[in-house]
Amino acid sequence: MKWNITADRPVYLQLIEQLEFAIVAGEYRAGARLPGVREMAAGAAVNPNTMQRALQELEARGLLNTQRTAGRTVTEDEIMIAQLREQLAAEQIGAFLQMMEKLGYTRAQTLALLQQKAQEE
Repeated sequence: MKWNITADRPVYLQLIEQLEFAIVAGEYRAGARLPGVREMAAGAAVNPNTMQRALQELEARGLLNTQRTAGRTVTEDEIMIAQLREQLAAEQIGAFLQMMEKLGYTRAQTLALLQQKAQEE
């Protein structure tokens, strides 16, 4: 997994967001086993305690399960994953629409631009 950690926000929140994205994008599929905490922390170049905190939060949200002998796995609840995917998409759309409004575009103008770009590709 490729990590992108910046200094502008708490690291554990960025880890949570990036792990959620990896789950909904299928990088970590339902039921898949995750690498160990130390391995993931090394890959992200973060403290293992910070990675542990992020993983515990995802476990509290029900996205991850921990089993003593099997380690951490992604939930097998595909409905939960689909709902998270829709939620993340809605957040991205909302942020995009706000930015377009700041640029002075109406919703109709934004839609027209999107349709134009879709036809170009």
